[in-house]
Amino acid sequence: MTRAQIAAKISEATGLSKRETEIVVEGFISCVIDALRENESVEIRGFGTFKNNHKEPRIARNPKTGEKIQLGIRYIPHFKVSKEFKKIVQQSLVK
Repeated sequence: MTRAQIAAKISEATGLSKRETEIVVEGFISCVIDALRENESVEIRGFGTFKNNHKEPRIARNPKTGEKIQLGIRYIPHFKVSKEFKKIVQQSLVK
């Protein structure tokens, strides 16, 4: 499902125009990105948590050339699904 499809479904359910709904969806995504950029987590009860996973510096290898490279500290965005969300999906797919 794409952003446009999500906005269209929300628009149908709420009665808002598609343009207004697209603005809301984009605003939500921007808020999550901004929070992760500042290393904050975003918790939405019943849905899940967005947070950064911290990766320590290490020496890696370029698989093509075999050259060693130093990787610095990295923050990898991660989404963890809530238990309720997981349960609902599991129940609807396994019948």
